[in-house]
Amino acid sequence: MLSQLSPEIRQYLVITGNYWAFTLTDGALRMLVVLHFHSLGYSPLDIALLFLFYEIFGVITNLVGGWLGAHWGLNRTMNIGLALQILALALLLVPASWLSVPWVMAAQALSGIAKDLNKMSAKSAIKSLVPAHAQGTLYQWVALLTGSKNTLKGVGFFMGGFLLMTLGFTGALALMALMLTFIWLLSLARLKQNLGKAKYKPKFRDIFSKSPAINLLSAARLFLFGARDVWFVVALPVFLSQSLGWNPSQTGSFLALWIIAYGLVQALAPKITRDAHNTQHSAVFWVSVLTVIPALMALGLELTAYTEEILIGGLLIFGAVFAVNSSLHSYFVVRYANEDGVSLDIGFYYMANALGRLLGTLLSGWMFQLGGQASAGLQACLWASVVMLMFAWWFSFKLPQAHQRSY
Repeated sequence: MLSQLSPEIRQYLVITGNYWAFTLTDGALRMLVVLHFHSLGYSPLDIALLFLFYEIFGVITNLVGGWLGAHWGLNRTMNIGLALQILALALLLVPASWLSVPWVMAAQALSGIAKDLNKMSAKSAIKSLVPAHAQGTLYQWVALLTGSKNTLKGVGFFMGGFLLMTLGFTGALALMALMLTFIWLLSLARLKQNLGKAKYKPKFRDIFSKSPAINLLSAARLFLFGARDVWFVVALPVFLSQSLGWNPSQTGSFLALWIIAYGLVQALAPKITRDAHNTQHSAVFWVSVLTVIPALMALGLELTAYTEEILIGGLLIFGAVFAVNSSLHSYFVVRYANEDGVSLDIGFYYMANALGRLLGTLLSGWMFQLGGQASAGLQACLWASVVMLMFAWWFSFKLPQAHQRSY
């Protein structure tokens, strides 16, 4: 049956399968690190610092990785990403006495490089596989890849919590490394050799986008993801454990279901938004709706005693609206990107995405700890989210009224 599919569809399936496998291990590894080191007595800020190099090297990787993808081909950058993730997992398989903060940060640095090489390659490759006139198909393919990836990241969260309870930290890492090695070998054999390779040889200075639309969208993306991670990455899992008494399996399961639902909404975004031709109008509307949600949650936590209900209900609504925003942005950047050397624009955009995650991760641990009590710390993180979303709104407002390629 696969032989009857077009070459473009077959490559899309290889890319998607590769991305799915990577995402499972990435989600599981994040949950394993948060829960394992929290159980060892690490403070919220210490846990945030474990992800510092993960996010910093994600910023650098997206910036440089787009240039590498245009030079070498996206098949190579994707497979290098898989190999680095296997190495990152192997570094954490050392004896427990070796797992110092610098060692874990180094492993997370490799994982950050791996993740963003893989993601940049997957998103860029789609532009090469869809004809320029088929914008509806492009939106659907981007939404499906993005949504399915996040659904599987949620499964990875669940897998991380479950494996930690059943196999322990070391056993979980060993199993994931073996699984990913098999996928890597399959990808080496199946992925097309010249995928996404630029016809011209871009200079290194070309890593900085010259398109106003790409720059504005990148700035909006930075604050959008900072607004999510400022309360989601460290503050939320620790609050669930510390204040609500949830065990690692419960925390992992809940966040897994949230990410799964989030991914499903992302995949359905083309049906929800209907017409996303006017990028400025769509981006402004959906980020406006999103901004209200953490503000209402923070007020609810301050004024009422229904902590668990507000947190869970607000998180579900926030996730659904955030998913639409994220899916729209992912489509817009592929749509705006220059066709030759597409990875340059998309790498720059995801550099901003990684920078937003870095900012959010650091603020999540710092502001939660600064709040003193868990409830006050979580409220501080939610208000920080509101401020970031207001910046995202401003940059979205500055986007072109409709699709205008400004090269």
